[in-house]
Amino acid sequence: MRLRLHTQARNSAGERVRIALNLKGLDYEYVPIPDLAGPEYERLNPQQLMPTLEVDGQPISQSLAILEYLEKVCPTPTIFPEDAVRRAQARAFAVGICAELHALTVKRVRKRLPSDLVSDWYAHWTSETLGALEKSVGRDQRFCFADCPTVADICLVPQMANARRFGCDLSAFARLRAIDALCRALPAFAAALPERQVDFTAERPSDTQPRR
Repeated sequence: MRLRLHTQARNSAGERVRIALNLKGLDYEYVPIPDLAGPEYERLNPQQLMPTLEVDGQPISQSLAILEYLEKVCPTPTIFPEDAVRRAQARAFAVGICAELHALTVKRVRKRLPSDLVSDWYAHWTSETLGALEKSVGRDQRFCFADCPTVADICLVPQMANARRFGCDLSAFARLRAIDALCRALPAFAAALPERQVDFTAERPSDTQPRR
């Protein structure tokens, strides 16, 4: 099985996939793509969103779909809790980030808003979503819903990094901050960080303003 991951260093959805691939010990080729992907990438992914995982030449888009695929073809180690209820809770947590928060705060959405409104808008939705997620995580295990990282933790870590990049106040989310720190200390998470990728570049000051 040949895996090629099309993404870029700072794409948080791509970071989720890198984490999962690392946790499962799967070898893959990292294929950096530019901000404005051309016709070649459009043929691979008509939405031109990141990431896309090529599996023996066949594309899979959307990070959660990719994670489900990886779990199916490589079930050990699992990235889902064994308990059926916890499994559903972890999936719901991941959807809360990917659909409710990430989708509202990506660049192509933010750039459609007046620049003087975006900072408050970004901070508001980050606080609303993380506040709900803080209440939903379990308290009797090391990570969000298990004693090992699951899809919930995989989605949490890149989104916490986004929040820090844009100066959001995370002081109210003690449990999420603790889980985030625990995850980032693991090799699979550390290797997936943006700064560890071949296409990483230092940010300009304007890059940390959520209005672009």
